[in-house]
Amino acid sequence: MQLEIRPDPTEVGRARKWARSRLAGSGIEVDEPLAETLILLVSELVTNAVVHTGCPAVLRLSLPGGAAEAATVRLEVADTSTRAPVPRCADDDATGGRGLALVDGLADRWGWSREGAGKRIWCELDRCAPSAQGVMRRRRGSEVPAYDGLAYEAV
Repeated sequence: MQLEIRPDPTEVGRARKWARSRLAGSGIEVDEPLAETLILLVSELVTNAVVHTGCPAVLRLSLPGGAAEAATVRLEVADTSTRAPVPRCADDDATGGRGLALVDGLADRWGWSREGAGKRIWCELDRCAPSAQGVMRRRRGSEVPAYDGLAYEAV
């Protein structure tokens, strides 16, 4: 499933709303940590496409069908800009520049590739089966407990 994105900052909110509506029927509950992480990743990647390229983009989601216990969720944003995504080191006072660092920290895998006249940035989240000690997520080859959410301090 996909959503066309205009190069307008208001599209970020529309993309989040669209992604939330697609969770129904996928077996991912809107209040589980995987859904919260997915929506944050949608926000970051769509923001990058809108703010840094000024070009239309396409948001694609690949969600599991039904109540799958273990599955991979894939998020892609394709745009027509030839500029490669560049992770930045943001100063403590900076109001931006942390998007790809968040993607790197939250996604199980991510990357980008050239596509036609533009590029595709993608990330994947693994949904692992629950363990005896609680929900676990696979992170770069090892299992870690899932978190109850993220808190970010505005500076």
